[in-house]
Amino acid sequence: MLQVSLESAAATEQLRRIEAGVSDLTPLYRVLAGTLEAETEANFAAEGRPSWKPLSEATKAARLKRNRGSSVLMILQDRGILAASVSSAYGADFAQIGAGGAAKDYAAIQQFGGTIERPPYSVKTRLRTDRQGNLLRQGDSKLAVFAKDSHKQARETWHEVPGFSVNIPARPYLPFAGSAEAPVLQPEAERSVLAAVTAYVDELIG
Repeated sequence: MLQVSLESAAATEQLRRIEAGVSDLTPLYRVLAGTLEAETEANFAAEGRPSWKPLSEATKAARLKRNRGSSVLMILQDRGILAASVSSAYGADFAQIGAGGAAKDYAAIQQFGGTIERPPYSVKTRLRTDRQGNLLRQGDSKLAVFAKDSHKQARETWHEVPGFSVNIPARPYLPFAGSAEAPVLQPEAERSVLAAVTAYVDELIG
């Protein structure tokens, strides 16, 4: 679970002014948690603020093939799993935003970027044959016919796939920049957080 606590210097100053006179700030932090979720949704809708690195042509082609030609081709939104995994938390003295759930294996690397190292692995290929052991072909082409496990007449071969690296660019969908240890609110998110705190102060003052 990628979970991040966020602070705003301007909002913190406002909070210090009121916390002495208010015993429980849970209602305010509930609003702030909702604000962070709304800003995250805005990031997905805008495909980054600032804009995320565009999808590669290979990624677009893979999506279209996987989805049988139907895809919105929006960054980080092929199946909506990552966006649906975002959640917030709050208490008497904090508001948090995070992502995980079904997206826990890649939530962090999509936010911060990084390199995935894929080790070498073996792949088994089963091709259909006739009773004499000759490979069957697809129509008039030279393409072989893949065999299912249920096909008894088949030729099996193993192939070694070399290891490779995949570089994932940072695409901050949560409303902050920087690392999880030292997050900095996006300008849009900081304005929204400060507005929520100011509105709360104004309501207290009456």
